[in-house]
Amino acid sequence: MLANNFKKSLIAVNIGIILTAGVSTVSYANEGTKVQEDVEVIEVRGIRRSLKESINAKRFATSVVDAVSAEDIGKFPDSDVGEALGRIPGVAVNRQFGQGQQVSIRGASNQLTLTTLNGQSVASTGWYDQQAIDRSFNYSLLPPQMISGIEVYKSSQADIVEGGVGGTVNVITRKPLDLDANTAFFSVEGEYSSESDKTDPSLSGLYSWKNADENFGVLAAVAFEDSTYVRRGNEASYAWAGAESVNYFEQARERTSIDFTAQYAIDDSSELVFHYMGLELKADNHNNSLFLFVDTENNCEQRLASGVCTVRTNKTADSAANPTFLQTFARFASMESEVVDLAYNFEGEGYKVEARLGNTSAEGGTDLTINHASWIGTKADVTGLTVDNSGKASHVDLPKGGWNISEYDKEWAGIGLQNWASQIAPNKDEETYFQLDVTFDLDGDLVTSVKTGVRWTDHTVEKKSYRPTHGDHNKIDATQYWTGKDAAGTQDIGIPTPDINAMRANAEATFGTWYEDRAGFSTVDEENLALYVMANYSGENYRGNFGVRYISTDASSSYYMPDPEFVDPNGIAQNNGLSSNIVKDTGDYSEFLPSFNFAYDVNEDTIARFSLAQVISRPNYDDMFAASAISGYGDTQRGNESVTKGNPNLQPYKATQSDLGIEHYYGDASMIALTLFYKDVSNFTTTDTLLNQSVGITDPVTGVDSWQVNTRVDGTGGDILGFEFQSQHELGYGFGTLFNFTYADGSVEASNFADAIGVFSDSSKTTINAVAYYEQDELSVRFAYNWRSEYMIRETGFYGNRRHDDYGTLDLTASYNINDNLTIRFAGTNLTGEDSVQFGDAVSPAGTKPSLRDGYAAWSYSGDTRYSVGIDYRF
Repeated sequence: MLANNFKKSLIAVNIGIILTAGVSTVSYANEGTKVQEDVEVIEVRGIRRSLKESINAKRFATSVVDAVSAEDIGKFPDSDVGEALGRIPGVAVNRQFGQGQQVSIRGASNQLTLTTLNGQSVASTGWYDQQAIDRSFNYSLLPPQMISGIEVYKSSQADIVEGGVGGTVNVITRKPLDLDANTAFFSVEGEYSSESDKTDPSLSGLYSWKNADENFGVLAAVAFEDSTYVRRGNEASYAWAGAESVNYFEQARERTSIDFTAQYAIDDSSELVFHYMGLELKADNHNNSLFLFVDTENNCEQRLASGVCTVRTNKTADSAANPTFLQTFARFASMESEVVDLAYNFEGEGYKVEARLGNTSAEGGTDLTINHASWIGTKADVTGLTVDNSGKASHVDLPKGGWNISEYDKEWAGIGLQNWASQIAPNKDEETYFQLDVTFDLDGDLVTSVKTGVRWTDHTVEKKSYRPTHGDHNKIDATQYWTGKDAAGTQDIGIPTPDINAMRANAEATFGTWYEDRAGFSTVDEENLALYVMANYSGENYRGNFGVRYISTDASSSYYMPDPEFVDPNGIAQNNGLSSNIVKDTGDYSEFLPSFNFAYDVNEDTIARFSLAQVISRPNYDDMFAASAISGYGDTQRGNESVTKGNPNLQPYKATQSDLGIEHYYGDASMIALTLFYKDVSNFTTTDTLLNQSVGITDPVTGVDSWQVNTRVDGTGGDILGFEFQSQHELGYGFGTLFNFTYADGSVEASNFADAIGVFSDSSKTTINAVAYYEQDELSVRFAYNWRSEYMIRETGFYGNRRHDDYGTLDLTASYNINDNLTIRFAGTNLTGEDSVQFGDAVSPAGTKPSLRDGYAAWSYSGDTRYSVGIDYRF
């Protein structure tokens, strides 16, 4: 019964049992291998314990599952949850802003990965107004100290929440009745970044209590991190007089996380569990850029076949296109997520009932975006400037070396605040859910139990935008708003440092009335119903499940109705052509999703697996917003002016997938496995693109009404064929190794993308993980290398579609137990300082800007190496 199972801390058990301290809610162990109350439990911590738990999670799963578990409370294998996921075979991590933010599985886009928290949805938003609102979870919100373990489901089964064509990631938190009474943990850490040259603090703590009867307990955890992230890079702006932008991006990150769980075993048959998690990230940032110009007509030394100049030099001052343009985007941003969940579990004679009711909500976006700009220096300053975009990474050679702010152009009337950029852009995400599952035990020789259930959700996503009227332009003294000097770009060119608080005060002094930017408003409402039935079966040397999940979705999107005659009286140009009446577009779909999983014990240590299922991922919210979203209006980037209209009647991504694998387990922490997988994606969200369209809006910078118009539609899919190889081996004397290799060959109709490249987004053909560790007595050390081959990044707005070069990082973690309670930790991330290199891979004349075609070096960012030292106290 339930209460009996709560009375012992399931922190370590023998190899025949799923270890539940690290993966505390894993529910797929053999029914005949439950821990009895009279079993003595010996607590073991460290790398090897974590690896044993992960092996057992995989070995005794009915479906294809991999897992990561914490080595101890507060001691996750990596300092970043996203990075830890990247160690799992078939999982690749996107590190756009220095941390593992999104993950893709087996060659599918990260937007096709479903993330759940203890099996349920978790709302998520972003802080960056140039990134699309999608369904991917931002792992930078989630502190590893609060996580007990992570399950990655690569095959599907009927009782798993639908939504992951790539796979499903289930993040697991701890429960108080699984821990000893009065368990407490406290950690303090300092992390140094090579790019910011700062050491940042973080704190975390956990306390878990349960009563003497061990039927009621509470757990509370809190984590705080105050850090500075810096990214230096080169960004191509070729369409603006051959410009190359050298950038200095800085973000002040303040992350606060709270986790609370109360667990009550009402009697031997039933329990109540209440869980709350609150995640908040303050993310004020600025992107400080110098635009360096070269006249590509007269100074070109090398061109692509399309005519785009890749190598150019300003030979004389007169041949320079412009002096240098200094621009600072300041964004005051934040995001927060909350989860409130109540679970009731009842175990009767021959049946079990599990009920969940909860709400998850998130708010984010930019609280304020402003832009200040100035011309700086003279054309003579850029004499001899060479910009080379002929390789994968751009290179800038500037004899002058940089500028001080005292060199700004005092005659330019437009210096200071750029009115077109002022904006507030909040967004929201909320879901209310209810789930009821009932499992019936059977006495049949084949089918051992039947599980059936229903899940209902009501989901709403909303984005808004507000823009102000401005007073008279305030011509500024630039030395009051940029001070000092920093290094920008990958060649460390001197750039004045902005004072974003002074810029904010200057901007707010000019703001008049704020009005809604109606082009920036849209909602998506979804009501989802799922019904399923699943049979678990087993016999001599085999086990598995089969079932079917039925889903039904009603969707709608609200937006402001177009009115070609309307001209906004407040000067909000984006409102031109839009009425004040809100209208709604609707859509719906339903699917039957069958699944079959089979595991066969070839012998005592070898398991063969087969799975077959149909899966879906719902369309991204950004693709469903029915409003016509405007991108590139008034900015300094020529060629990225676009209008995109979504469609709430899009059908889901749908795939038929299959796995065939063999696993051999030897020793208590060693294994070798090979899995073949195939995904046939039959439906795919794509875009109809029209170039050079007149939409009735004149861009204030280009002075023309010429836009790329994108419309979201259903398209044909593609397929992914590949294999995973993984091994884990204890060498003895405390040494051990892990290695996994994944090959995923994916292809999709090239017409699905504006770049006309027929590969899935975020899909690397090859990913490799290699780990070597040593753990003996009080000392443990682990080196981990992660490498992935090239992959496509596709984003709407400023950045667009480009290919990321292959990327590999070497990380080190080490810890020493001073005594039973005190541990000191050290970690080094990206020890080799690997750069992020991104280049245009579209083939002309694909519908992309020139800097994203034909191998042109588009974006390059310097690698950031981080070192941290932490002290953990546990009692």
